[in-house]
Amino acid sequence: MITSTSKAARVGGQPLHRPEEILDDSALRQRACTELLRQAAQRAGLLTMDDRPGEDGIPSEAASIAIERLLEQDLRVPEPDEEACRRHHAARAGDYRLDERVRARHVLFAVTPGVDIVALRGRAEQALLQVRCDAGGELFAKIAGESSNCPSGGQGGALGWLRRGDCAPEFGREVFGRFEIGVLPRLVHSRFGLHVVEIQERDLGRSRTFEEVRESVRSSLRHHGWVMALRHYLMSLAAATTVEGVQLADSETPLVQ
Repeated sequence: MITSTSKAARVGGQPLHRPEEILDDSALRQRACTELLRQAAQRAGLLTMDDRPGEDGIPSEAASIAIERLLEQDLRVPEPDEEACRRHHAARAGDYRLDERVRARHVLFAVTPGVDIVALRGRAEQALLQVRCDAGGELFAKIAGESSNCPSGGQGGALGWLRRGDCAPEFGREVFGRFEIGVLPRLVHSRFGLHVVEIQERDLGRSRTFEEVRESVRSSLRHHGWVMALRHYLMSLAAATTVEGVQLADSETPLVQ
């Protein structure tokens, strides 16, 4: 769940935001994870103790380099074997289709600094309910024109034909590799905000054999393994450090979104 926060958040006594600054949960977790790694790099002797985090949550160049070295040194990522790759392909064959396209439209409720996230989610969920209950489909364009924070609102929310590379990865995961047509029964979360999405048409493209995509599958599993290793590493750092005002457990690692 996305919520905003104004309470003090710290990692190892280091504030993660200015007193007057309000961050949503995702941005706060991002800063907390970065700060956990920055302090770990200092303890490992990879970063000088006089390095300080930036007020905007962006680490110094020296800290970024030290964090990268720390992860190379400490993360242990297993190499996926052939059997694991074949199982993954069998379960997620839709992810490897060639030339898959969708024709879609959306209503974007943008998450911007200082926005009331609870109220924004309420508006998005209300819009989702309205368009799902509209048998004729005319209401979608009206709501997009009145409420969407995307320029496509002027065209009734129409995005035209999209391929995976045309949209943010987290948006693509929700609309590609599936068979749903019509208004999706859930809000789609992306780095831009909350989307009400309607899939108007699908072109499933061509399925590809395991042999055609073996290296892509292996690369995907390597990345998944790295993400899981990083998540566990961050949780171990958090367990050994005083973390205040931010919830890290059971959340998607923001560093790899």
